[in-house]
Amino acid sequence: MDESNSKNFEDLYSRMKAERPISLDFSEAPKKPEPTLDEAREDLAKSVSEIAHVIFAKRFGPLVGSVTQTTVNAVLKDLEKSAYRFKGDVTLVAEEFIDRAINKKRKK
Repeated sequence: MDESNSKNFEDLYSRMKAERPISLDFSEAPKKPEPTLDEAREDLAKSVSEIAHVIFAKRFGPLVGSVTQTTVNAVLKDLEKSAYRFKGDVTLVAEEFIDRAINKKRKK
Protein backbone atom coordinates (compact mmCIF):
# COMPACT_ATOMS: atom_id res chain seq x y z
CA MET A 1 0.00 0.00 0.00
CA ASP A 2 2.85 2.36 0.84
CA GLU A 3 4.55 1.67 -2.46
CA SER A 4 1.44 2.49 -4.48
CA ASN A 5 0.92 5.72 -2.51
CA SER A 6 4.51 6.79 -3.02
CA LYS A 7 4.27 5.87 -6.73
CA ASN A 8 1.07 7.94 -7.07
CA PHE A 9 2.75 10.80 -5.25
CA GLU A 10 5.77 10.61 -7.54
CA ASP A 11 3.55 10.54 -10.63
CA LEU A 12 1.56 13.49 -9.36
CA TYR A 13 4.71 15.43 -8.47
CA SER A 14 6.34 14.79 -11.86
CA ARG A 15 3.15 15.82 -13.65
CA MET A 16 2.98 19.04 -11.61
CA LYS A 17 6.58 19.85 -12.51
CA ALA A 18 5.93 19.17 -16.20
CA GLU A 19 2.86 21.42 -16.43
CA ARG A 20 3.15 25.13 -17.04
CA PRO A 21 2.66 27.12 -13.82
CA ILE A 22 -0.52 29.13 -13.38
CA SER A 23 -0.01 32.80 -14.10
CA LEU A 24 -2.04 35.30 -12.14
CA ASP A 25 -0.48 38.25 -13.94
CA PHE A 26 -3.37 39.85 -15.83
CA SER A 27 -1.38 42.85 -16.99
CA GLU A 28 -0.39 41.14 -20.22
CA ALA A 29 -2.24 42.18 -23.34
CA PRO A 30 -4.74 39.61 -24.54
CA LYS A 31 -3.49 37.39 -27.33
CA LYS A 32 -6.59 37.90 -29.42
CA PRO A 33 -7.51 41.53 -30.08
CA GLU A 34 -10.97 42.64 -29.05
CA PRO A 35 -13.46 42.85 -31.91
CA THR A 36 -14.50 46.20 -33.27
CA LEU A 37 -18.06 47.39 -32.90
CA ASP A 38 -18.81 46.47 -36.51
CA GLU A 39 -17.44 42.96 -36.04
CA ALA A 40 -19.42 42.47 -32.83
CA ARG A 41 -22.59 43.73 -34.53
CA GLU A 42 -22.06 41.37 -37.47
CA ASP A 43 -21.42 38.44 -35.14
CA LEU A 44 -24.58 39.12 -33.15
CA ALA A 45 -26.64 39.52 -36.31
CA LYS A 46 -25.24 36.24 -37.66
CA SER A 47 -26.08 34.41 -34.43
CA VAL A 48 -29.63 35.77 -34.35
CA SER A 49 -30.13 34.88 -38.01
CA GLU A 50 -28.95 31.31 -37.41
CA ILE A 51 -31.42 30.94 -34.55
CA ALA A 52 -34.22 32.42 -36.67
CA HIS A 53 -33.34 30.08 -39.52
CA VAL A 54 -33.50 27.03 -37.26
CA ILE A 55 -36.83 28.09 -35.78
CA PHE A 56 -38.66 29.58 -38.78
CA ALA A 57 -37.12 28.02 -41.92
CA LYS A 58 -39.85 25.40 -42.36
CA ARG A 59 -42.66 27.92 -42.02
CA PHE A 60 -41.28 30.96 -43.88
CA GLY A 61 -38.70 29.48 -46.24
CA PRO A 62 -34.92 29.19 -46.46
CA LEU A 63 -34.25 32.93 -46.82
CA VAL A 64 -35.48 33.83 -43.34
CA GLY A 65 -31.94 33.63 -41.96
CA SER A 66 -30.35 36.04 -44.43
CA VAL A 67 -33.26 38.48 -44.21
CA THR A 68 -33.08 38.36 -40.43
CA GLN A 69 -29.33 39.01 -40.49
CA THR A 70 -29.63 42.19 -42.56
CA THR A 71 -32.60 43.35 -40.49
CA VAL A 72 -30.84 42.78 -37.17
CA ASN A 73 -27.74 44.55 -38.46
CA ALA A 74 -29.81 47.58 -39.55
CA VAL A 75 -31.71 47.67 -36.26
CA LEU A 76 -28.48 47.53 -34.26
CA LYS A 77 -27.01 50.39 -36.30
CA ASP A 78 -30.15 52.46 -35.72
CA LEU A 79 -30.03 51.71 -32.00
CA GLU A 80 -26.41 52.80 -31.90
CA LYS A 81 -27.24 56.10 -33.61
CA SER A 82 -30.21 56.65 -31.30
CA ALA A 83 -28.11 55.92 -28.22
CA TYR A 84 -25.45 58.37 -29.38
CA ARG A 85 -28.11 61.06 -29.96
CA PHE A 86 -29.73 60.29 -26.60
CA LYS A 87 -26.36 60.65 -24.87
CA GLY A 88 -25.95 64.08 -26.44
CA ASP A 89 -29.47 65.11 -25.40
CA VAL A 90 -28.95 63.96 -21.81
CA THR A 91 -25.63 65.80 -21.66
CA LEU A 92 -27.28 68.99 -22.94
CA VAL A 93 -30.16 68.76 -20.43
CA ALA A 94 -27.76 68.03 -17.55
CA GLU A 95 -25.59 71.02 -18.48
CA GLU A 96 -28.68 73.24 -18.65
CA PHE A 97 -29.86 72.10 -15.21
CA ILE A 98 -26.41 72.69 -13.74
CA ASP A 99 -26.20 76.15 -15.30
CA ARG A 100 -29.63 77.10 -13.96
CA ALA A 101 -28.83 75.76 -10.49
CA ILE A 102 -25.55 77.66 -10.34
CA ASN A 103 -27.11 80.91 -11.63
CA LYS A 104 -30.00 80.68 -9.11
CA LYS A 105 -27.55 80.37 -6.23
CA ARG A 106 -25.55 83.37 -7.50
CA LYS A 107 -28.65 85.58 -7.78
CA LYS A 108 -29.62 84.94 -4.16
